[in-house]
Amino acid sequence: MPLHHYLPIWLALSSVAAQAEQVTPAEDPQLIRVLLAAELETTLSSQMSGTLGELKTRFGEHVAKGAPLARFNCNEAKARGKVAVAELAMARQNLQAKQQLRKLDAVGDIEVAAANTEVQKADGARAMGEAQISYCQVLAPFSGHVAKVYVKPYQTVSAGTPLFDLVSDGALKVRMNVPSSQLKNLNPGQPLEVNVYETGKTYPAKVSVINARVDAVAQTVELEARFDQRFPELMAGMSGTARFDHDRE
Repeated sequence: MPLHHYLPIWLALSSVAAQAEQVTPAEDPQLIRVLLAAELETTLSSQMSGTLGELKTRFGEHVAKGAPLARFNCNEAKARGKVAVAELAMARQNLQAKQQLRKLDAVGDIEVAAANTEVQKADGARAMGEAQISYCQVLAPFSGHVAKVYVKPYQTVSAGTPLFDLVSDGALKVRMNVPSSQLKNLNPGQPLEVNVYETGKTYPAKVSVINARVDAVAQTVELEARFDQRFPELMAGMSGTARFDHDRE
């Protein structure tokens, strides 16, 4: 049989062997399952109903903070904004006229107050128009990578429709749940060794946060740890096990 026919069998056996070498928490009670998470991770949704233009980014791309990710066709919103500005100018002119007439006792205080109210209403409409125009552009709230794109160019969406998943740059967090019976031995800054399944390597980390509440059902407490440095090969979503290194405390 040609050699290439044996390749799938060899790969399958290698995968099984690699998994067999991984020690699980069930086999070693000192091990704790962990999940790597980004410092910031969010789903950006549309703040308005409308039709998208051409997307400014794509899946997997790195974006800087404040970079445009998408734009909406906002001709209607811009037109409403111009109307609001014109109505505000007209309301201010009317107020000035009423104030001049009041000096001549041609109108009463009530008419001046009503004109002032119209100015405030028109100014509110102008501010609302500016807010709606600001929704026409979707900006990155922090620097990171686009983990998922939910929409397509020129697609019509409603307010609240998910647009992008964004994962921040920087060192990752290590999240885990530890039996609450170990709480008395846990302290911020406590060192631990994290073995990541996807890389097959072990990384040093330290406990950064201990949850103030114990899960009464599972009898566990949630922890977060930070790596001692940034490791480029690590990605959010990777998993593994951790072991507290009491010798390093």
